[in-house]
Amino acid sequence: MNLKSNWLGRELTLDIEKVAHGGIFVARHEGRVVFVSHVLPGEKVLAKVFEDKGGSFCRAEPVAILQPSEHRVKHVWPEAETGSAGGAEFGHIALPYQRVLKQQVLTEALQRMAKLELEVAVEPLPREVTGNGLGYRTRVQLQVDETGNAGPFKERTHEVVPVKRLALAVDEINELGLHLKNWQSVRRISIAVSSTGQAQYLVDKKPKGDLKLLERAVGRTFRVSAGGFWQVHLEAAETLGATVAELAAQAGFNVNADNHDLYAGVGLFSGALVQKFGSELKLTTVEDSKVATEDAQANLADVKGIRAVALSVERYLAKLSSIKADSTFVIDPPRSGAGRQVVEQLLRLKPKHLIYVACDPVALARDLGELLPGGYQIAAIRSFDLFPHTHHFETIVSLVATE
Repeated sequence: MNLKSNWLGRELTLDIEKVAHGGIFVARHEGRVVFVSHVLPGEKVLAKVFEDKGGSFCRAEPVAILQPSEHRVKHVWPEAETGSAGGAEFGHIALPYQRVLKQQVLTEALQRMAKLELEVAVEPLPREVTGNGLGYRTRVQLQVDETGNAGPFKERTHEVVPVKRLALAVDEINELGLHLKNWQSVRRISIAVSSTGQAQYLVDKKPKGDLKLLERAVGRTFRVSAGGFWQVHLEAAETLGATVAELAAQAGFNVNADNHDLYAGVGLFSGALVQKFGSELKLTTVEDSKVATEDAQANLADVKGIRAVALSVERYLAKLSSIKADSTFVIDPPRSGAGRQVVEQLLRLKPKHLIYVACDPVALARDLGELLPGGYQIAAIRSFDLFPHTHHFETIVSLVATE
């Protein structure tokens, strides 16, 4: 293998071996790894190298599918085929097989980074059991180019692609038609619709429509201020909230312990615990966004034992000297994961029960690689396909202290 060779622009005939994290696929050629988009394991393809920085790998995109997989289907969003519009990189794959690939990504991450031999099925949400996996997104972001056209970026570029329909978005967003309008002197439009029928969009950072959205999930109503975080899939909040509450029950949730909801947002998981265990529970929500913390405080105002703290999780845990041993901590970190600083503090405090809600399998596996040797074991693990036709999915792990 000549690591100094540069294959940029070269066309290669490749046998695709497996899926990799990030929605790309692995092939090998002349001793080098080639990462290829928009293909499938088992396919033979002609691919053109678009990035080669030297070393042991390069990146390519297909020019022709020479031998297609049995799992290849007509792309669900024609404007996103081969990356023309970013956001549906698995749209050429039969929906059940998408979940098989996601399971393989999770299995490999757990093996490699946490030394775990687990195969966890990626479960469809009720809407996708018999459906086509479209029309589920309640949050969409559009980019705007210099001419005022709005749409998603073309994959790997900052080129805006005008689209006739946002295939993954709920009907309410498509019916607004904001992606069909011309926008002058605007860079970005963020659109959100609620489960109670409201609609809001931010033109750059200026809110239009309903300034606060009301969401219903786990038997409660949640206020979400402009630009605030809420789960994207229209069934995600209910599914994740109910799962967190059930895992807490299985581990023996103590309503009087020093329970915490870290990276709490507007209080979804806290609300789910209230519905499961009653309004007498004690719990602290921690969230670095002051606006989201104010929302959480309002959303949980009927529960006297809940305290909402606007502080980064890292800073909050560093100030926490001790907790009751039978406490439950729910953690829902960003895509980058909890990270070493937070994990070290969790191991120092040693709550009886951790419920880790993860949107990135590699970050999850990395953190588990430290939590498990630090004195935790997995009591349960479930994974959900909250993002059909993309490589993303969610995993929830219930961890109990071994000491």
